Amino acid sequence: MANPARDTGPQGPRATARLQFHAGFTLDDAVPLVPYLARLGVSHLYASPILKARPGSTHGYDIVDHNQINPELGGEPAFRRLSAALKAHGLGLVIDIVPNHMGVGGSDNAWWLDVLEWGRQSPYATFFDIDWDPPDRTLSGRMLAPFLGAPYGEALASGDLTLQFDRAEGRFHAQYFEHRFPIAPQHYHHILQAAGDPQLADFALEFGRVGLQQRERAQAREQAAALRGALSARAETEAGATGIATALAAFDPRDEKGRQSLHRLLERQHYRLAWWRAAADEINWRRFFDITSLAGMRVELPEVFDATHELILKLYAEGAVDGLRIDHVDGLADPRGYCRKLHRRMQAVRPGHPPLIWVEKILAPFEALRTDWMVDGTTGYDFMDEAAGVLHDPEGEAPLTTLWTESTGRPGAFDEEARLAKRQILRDNLASELNGTAAALKRVAMRDLTTRDFTLTGLRRALTEVLVHFPVYRLYITQGGRSAEDKRILDWALAGARRTVRATDRPLLELLDSWLGGEPPRSLPPVQRRERLAAAVRVQQLSAPVTAKSIEDTAFYRYGRLLSRNEVGSDPGRFAVTPAGFHASARARARHFPRALLATATHDHKRGEDVRARLAVLSELHEEWGAAVRRWSRLNASLRKELPDGAAPGMSAQLMLYQTLVGAWPLDLAPGDEAGVGAFLERVAAWQEKALREAKRRTEWAVPNLDYEAACQEFITAIMAPERASHMREEIAGFAARIAPAGAANGLAQALLRCTAPGVPDLYQGTEFWDLSLVDPDNRRPVDWEGRRVALEAAAPPDALLETWRDGRVKQAVIARALALRGAHAALFATGDYQPLAVEGPMAQHVLAFLRSRQDKAVLTVVMRLPGRPLGDSALPLLPAAEWRGTDLLLPPSWHARHWRDALTGEGQPARGDRLPVGQVLARLPVALLEVG
Repeated sequence: MANPARDTGPQGPRATARLQFHAGFTLDDAVPLVPYLARLGVSHLYASPILKARPGSTHGYDIVDHNQINPELGGEPAFRRLSAALKAHGLGLVIDIVPNHMGVGGSDNAWWLDVLEWGRQSPYATFFDIDWDPPDRTLSGRMLAPFLGAPYGEALASGDLTLQFDRAEGRFHAQYFEHRFPIAPQHYHHILQAAGDPQLADFALEFGRVGLQQRERAQAREQAAALRGALSARAETEAGATGIATALAAFDPRDEKGRQSLHRLLERQHYRLAWWRAAADEINWRRFFDITSLAGMRVELPEVFDATHELILKLYAEGAVDGLRIDHVDGLADPRGYCRKLHRRMQAVRPGHPPLIWVEKILAPFEALRTDWMVDGTTGYDFMDEAAGVLHDPEGEAPLTTLWTESTGRPGAFDEEARLAKRQILRDNLASELNGTAAALKRVAMRDLTTRDFTLTGLRRALTEVLVHFPVYRLYITQGGRSAEDKRILDWALAGARRTVRATDRPLLELLDSWLGGEPPRSLPPVQRRERLAAAVRVQQLSAPVTAKSIEDTAFYRYGRLLSRNEVGSDPGRFAVTPAGFHASARARARHFPRALLATATHDHKRGEDVRARLAVLSELHEEWGAAVRRWSRLNASLRKELPDGAAPGMSAQLMLYQTLVGAWPLDLAPGDEAGVGAFLERVAAWQEKALREAKRRTEWAVPNLDYEAACQEFITAIMAPERASHMREEIAGFAARIAPAGAANGLAQALLRCTAPGVPDLYQGTEFWDLSLVDPDNRRPVDWEGRRVALEAAAPPDALLETWRDGRVKQAVIARALALRGAHAALFATGDYQPLAVEGPMAQHVLAFLRSRQDKAVLTVVMRLPGRPLGDSALPLLPAAEWRGTDLLLPPSWHARHWRDALTGEGQPARGDRLPVGQVLARLPVALLEVG
């Protein structure tokens, strides 16, 4: 069913502003910004996760306590102050929540520590997605704890892994730097027996009797708690403290006897300590991607849902929170079921207030968000792709592909690069997850005499091929089987797998087709039903991280045909989006998800929205760009360093570097400004290090190739040296200046499309000025909020700011006036029709326009597109009106002969019958926002 337009308050969500909270920018720091955001036209503050995260977290996605507001952000008192400020200015609050995973390791996640201490007897043992019966029998009933910085034996011998006693709690634990590994109470007697203290010997006997049977779980915990309390009191005495010290000394790893004693003790625990690199091959619990410090949660279980959402729903019920953004919804076992349950619970605790829910979901170009999830839409990556894609010239695809392939020898088709990356990720990063999923499939096979002879290895090979060819993040199989859309997607993957799988494994593909929803699980006996659904869930929870890790975090850093298309939510293989395609997506959004978020910058973007807007110009100026790149490559060839594994940097890294330098060159940076250039190159070097490691070709995070990285960094310094005879620095700055006006025109177009298309515009912190940031953490740098506040209060019209467009105020002015119009016509933008406008004339391809209308009201959005060639060497992002001669907008019949007024400039725009001359509409700005006067 389609989602109706829904209200979340008197006016509903009109626009959101995302802020990233951390210790350096707390909830109290946001309070002074509230008046500014209200004046800008924002209706809701959109906060990054605010629950207690790992100390020092800069993003908040590593939550360690779901029932506490992060003390580093100011805790609940600061939250209440921010809430009051928002309410005073009529703003709502949307918060980012993280149901998929929690931060683990360290010593601050009480649930995780309890599982380490009690194993399967812990009440939280089912909270985390742990396979207690993995194929590796040495881990039966145990967890792999891969948090050591060296192989276990080395870590033990180093003396860094020690036995400690927490006197206040009466607990023993192993300590390894920041990591705490509790000792199971049943094994305290091994420690206390070494104390040589008769009273501690009595404690040892009592701890040895702590019940181990599941039916005695509560009693055992009570018994252990009482004994720990008594042990704590004993440790306060001089004799007790001496005895504890003597006991700990017997497990001192600095001598052989103590090391062996500590080893035997650790081997008895509910976990097996291991080197962090072992996680890729042996881990038996689900992680977020391949990040071992983030453990997957089983939020599909009612007790887990309740425990992780108690505080969130309390704040929502109070009205302190107005909506939720769901992080990584595809990581959940049942995204549809979760979203629908969350919707019902929100509705129950706050009757009469329709829930507002957005999901972080990456959609393929041919994929649509399911309409039965009871959510308001995605967080806007799909719109980010469409708004950027429509500003690219499809004529640039072939020549830029040729430039890339001839220069680098890499694949010209992104799909080929993506498949190579998927094979590597499955082999190197997610091998343990692949093994665990294959084991789940093997359990299904063993239930049938006709399939039990299919081997685990064969199933793993077949599954690998299916995942390599998977075109989307995941399927959504339920007990009822799969939908027609799921079948279409799986058929696609199976068809690709048939081309590459071993001939002997082809029958396994048909089995996978049946097991992955072809035969509905509910049609099977109970045990088979559970195993079949569990296997399907494992496959789905594997395909999502495989796709994300392979595409966004690997292939995006290997494929550099045009970096403006390498963005979260985009398919770099789709070079451009046609105006017809943009309009079709907008109409579908208006029909199904009128409250979906519209983003053009996020905390996860690979490069800022205005870097992408500038690089899009290269799709038009491809000949000029190709000539420049070939020239620069020749000029800088001698500066590449020869290493045993090849020249550094490689040509793919070099071409991506040139795009980054030109795309992100600051608008106010002169090539002779040594301090400014130095600061910029430091940012570029940080981007390059991340890009090279994410590419995982000649260096990577797990095993950095420091020689290669150093050579690549030296290359940046050398080519941009001020004394170079080739004047490379001046050439880079000159090329950036050449395309910057067209990039600014694209940036204004992108901003206005976001503010007026169907959906709810989302602003990422500070990007109402030009956003020339690079990948995180560069895109999370401090924002000059005071400069933005002063500029907004001046209230200058955007056309008056065009002469000084480089300072960014013109972009802010366009956004502010567009959001003011949204506020004045809230119903029109929330539920109004969307109608593409035809354009006729010699410059028709350089215009994109659409009409939003409701009853007797209408708003017309007009933006210039593909400005690179028309603007030429213009210093302003504006085409003279005479250049538009003969190009007209064609108005729908009901809006003929009307008088329009531009909300951006205040200028009247009378229509000439059924036409509006583009030269008249875009005479003062490269964008226009007309309303019926």
